[in-house]
Amino acid sequence: MTSGTTKRKIWIASDHAGFALKAEIQRLLPDYDWQDIGPIDGASSVDYPDFAKKLGQEIAHRNGNGESAVGILICGSGIGMSIAANKISGIRAALVENPISARLSREHNDANVLCLGSRILAPEYGAEITKIWLETPFSGNPRHCMRVKKISELESSTETKS
Repeated sequence: MTSGTTKRKIWIASDHAGFALKAEIQRLLPDYDWQDIGPIDGASSVDYPDFAKKLGQEIAHRNGNGESAVGILICGSGIGMSIAANKISGIRAALVENPISARLSREHNDANVLCLGSRILAPEYGAEITKIWLETPFSGNPRHCMRVKKISELESSTETKS
């Protein structure tokens, strides 16, 4: 949490399967300024790549402008959101199912998008994982910085294996 009365902005989105968990995480973690970018209800089927794209582009744009933005994506398993979000340059999306992975994805990988599976996690456990992820900073350790840099270089690489 940031100092003073300013709440930290967190972007969050889901598909229809993740809608209920998305709402519960926001309810259970009221100390953040949730920027909910959809969907507006869980009744209608929506396509997770659309919301991964919307959130991923928002985070990548803000980080490209010097902000330190992070986001959360939720679908049934978390897998589809993770795959889709990681197609966006500048996004390091981590599919997380436990608190240890939440901490390590931030400390070691500087993940900027957390992906959760609503069919995998109980709401309270999802909120616990989210809180740990949001409160854990990147370690800044030189070896982790080098690895994150190598990930970024992969995004701009034109080499392909034959």
